[in-house]
Amino acid sequence: MSILMILNREPYDNTDVTWNALRLAGTLTDQGQGVRLFLMNDSVDLARDVCKPPAHYDQDLSQMMKNLIARGVPVQVCGTCMARCGIYKNHPYFEGAESSTMAALAEWVAESEKVLTF
Repeated sequence: MSILMILNREPYDNTDVTWNALRLAGTLTDQGQGVRLFLMNDSVDLARDVCKPPAHYDQDLSQMMKNLIARGVPVQVCGTCMARCGIYKNHPYFEGAESSTMAALAEWVAESEKVLTF
C-alpha cells in the first residue's frame, strides 16, 4: 500500500497534530506500509535544523522527521514555501528532506492509494 501524508501545520502550534502525524508515519512504516511525506505551508520548518522544540515541549519533531528519513521514508518539502512559509523563512532544509514542487506533489497524489492531510 502507498500512503502519502501531507503536513501543513507549524510544528509547535500548541497542538499535537504534527506529533501525531509523525507517530502515525512511524507506526505505518513499522507495519510495512509504504509511506511518503510532503511538507508544505508552515510545516516546512520541520525540515530545518534551526527548528527546535520550545522549552515546554517534550518531543523534538525535527528529530522524529530525521529518524523517519533514516528509516527510508521519502520526504519532499515545498520549494516555494522555503521563502514564504514558517518561522524560519529562507533557512535551508536538512539532508534527506528534498526540495520539491507542486508538480511532484501532484504526481505523488496520483500514485498514492491513500492521501492523508494534517
